[in-house]
Amino acid sequence: MTKYKIAILDDYQNVALESADWSVLRDRADIAVFRNHLAEPEALIERLLPFDVVCVMRERTPLLRNVIERLPNLKLIASTGSANASIDMAAAGDRGIAVAHTGYRSDPTIELTWALILASARNIVTESNSVRSGGWQQTVGTDLRGKTLGLLGLGRIGSQVARVGSAFGMNLVAWSQNLTSEVAQAAGATLVSKDQLFEQADVLTIHLVLSGRTRGLVGAAELGKMKPTARLINASRGPIIDEQALISALKNKQIAGAAVDVFDIEPLPASHQFRTLASVLATPHIGYVSDGLYKTFYEDVVSNIRKWLDTQCRV
Repeated sequence: MTKYKIAILDDYQNVALESADWSVLRDRADIAVFRNHLAEPEALIERLLPFDVVCVMRERTPLLRNVIERLPNLKLIASTGSANASIDMAAAGDRGIAVAHTGYRSDPTIELTWALILASARNIVTESNSVRSGGWQQTVGTDLRGKTLGLLGLGRIGSQVARVGSAFGMNLVAWSQNLTSEVAQAAGATLVSKDQLFEQADVLTIHLVLSGRTRGLVGAAELGKMKPTARLINASRGPIIDEQALISALKNKQIAGAAVDVFDIEPLPASHQFRTLASVLATPHIGYVSDGLYKTFYEDVVSNIRKWLDTQCRV
């Protein structure tokens, strides 16, 4: 019996095969794991040409029409997450390629958001590096109690980030295009205007879906309204912020710092200024990278592939 070929992409931590029981597929499929990321379309197409099934981790490797149309063997895209905007669904549909998604939960991103806030406010990386290099105290941290937490977006993630902020004794203000006073109040926050959000926040954290309305929503004008002591946190999507405007604001000390987990281009280019600016805490899009969520992702991927293979056997 000819076996199907399965590719697992962007397994950066080399944990995909440990996160689920792939043995249930072994009799019907050969599995190849790729740890390194390929961004160049021609190289990606060459890699994926032999495969019937491609497993993608969130948006790490976009599967756009110019790639999909040149993969004649591709029959199933097994994506992690409940949706994946980096897959051209129309192109997949035109080719009769099935697309399957998995379960998801927001807890890891909520937790990372607070890790970024606390690490930035207390200069954790600087102090840790000082100890490692033989030094001692270098900075004075920023208190959170009594300060204002600004939430750009107060949905599933933003509302839970707000709860933690309330537990820290912070004042909560929020804004988004469709936010109402009732929804804000239910989360313990006060609805303010967009300008007021940026003017009042001591810590401003972003929790929006990337769309035509939100791309570039935070630019030079918004950053210019922030306090020089304020910090900007983004574990949502990189393009919501104008990166060059943020770099300029940090260089000119318009704001005290930024903690970012998401970027315009991922992986972040080696020469990017976020890698060297002292006032930036940057992490490599790890908001959803936790053992529990990886287990959910890969177990569901295996289940989805198994169900799809069952349908092929009946054809």
